[in-house]
Amino acid sequence: MLVAADKFKGSLTAVEVAEHVTAGLRRVVPGVRVEALPVADGGDGTVDAAVAAGFERREVRVAGPLGEQVTAAFALRGSTAVVEMAQASGLQRLPEGVLAPLTASTYGSGELLRAALDAGATTIVFGVGGSATTDGGAGMLAALGARFLTADGTPVPPGGGGLAGLARADLSGLDPRLDSVELILAGDVDNPLTGPKGAPAVYGPQKGASPDDVERLDAALTHYVKVLEEAVGPRAARYALSPGAGAAGGIGYGALLLGARFRAGIEIMLEVLGFAPALQRCSLVITGEGSLDEQTLHGKAPAGVAAAARAAGREVVAVCGRLALTPQALRGAGIRRAYALTEEEPDVARCVAEAGPILERVAERIARDFLRQAAS
Repeated sequence: MLVAADKFKGSLTAVEVAEHVTAGLRRVVPGVRVEALPVADGGDGTVDAAVAAGFERREVRVAGPLGEQVTAAFALRGSTAVVEMAQASGLQRLPEGVLAPLTASTYGSGELLRAALDAGATTIVFGVGGSATTDGGAGMLAALGARFLTADGTPVPPGGGGLAGLARADLSGLDPRLDSVELILAGDVDNPLTGPKGAPAVYGPQKGASPDDVERLDAALTHYVKVLEEAVGPRAARYALSPGAGAAGGIGYGALLLGARFRAGIEIMLEVLGFAPALQRCSLVITGEGSLDEQTLHGKAPAGVAAAARAAGREVVAVCGRLALTPQALRGAGIRRAYALTEEEPDVARCVAEAGPILERVAERIARDFLRQAAS
């Protein structure tokens, strides 16, 4: 059996999910072969998934979203690095109770990319999601050598709000090593940078942006694109409309300016983590995440795992904290059956607090229901 599940956000990491599922399975079938391959779709937990798959964890001090120094990690195996922007610029890096939609910066994410270059990476998988920022990747680009200046020649203030005062952009100082690196933008959203479906409108409120803030950020990013168009030509405007440009507060746009190729996060992560060979060694796949719902069907890890497993002729079941998909929707996604913690414990608060032990009981049910497959 192969356990390839994402995290249960707020309860269990992907590694912990795999550990508890394995414990429950072996309680019923002690000799069952279980391989754990924690997965992620590019958001928070991506580096941990890579490390669990054999990558080396590298730590570096970088700027957090408000400029304070934080310890962030990336993963390295050979010349391939997995960089997770949330490690530097994620919501979890903000002080408790503090949101900064206008001023949070992606500068630290650029420092993480530079650290991966320093480590010799020639392929970088750049996972984006869970950001505290809406700066269009300007901070990241600045950390890599770009200059964003006001009319009097001083650097614009950090954050998306500061881009309203941008007068000139200069990308000529970008780290030359970027020209010879394969940069893959790994995300699960295809929003453009601005407009009704852009980063400020769709994701700004999650980062504390009021309606007025959303308008300010959208106008500032629109202005940012126009100034960049003067600096680098029409590709700046073209990239702003590209799928993935609005990912993680527009850091996707900055990555596209660097020459990144946008791919569904779960697809590239399954390749990087070695999912295909692991599939060949199993007959049943257990995937899952905290909530199986409509969002799951649009590029989230369980849907990607199920699609790949189905293509290889493997049966898939899922575990989750909360199930909000019909059996028909699950079958359409390639999932034969889903097991929710709430089936074992209706009290949601207890499901969150005691997710590990409850998940083990769920795994026991899977072992009983799929005993022959599990034992094979």
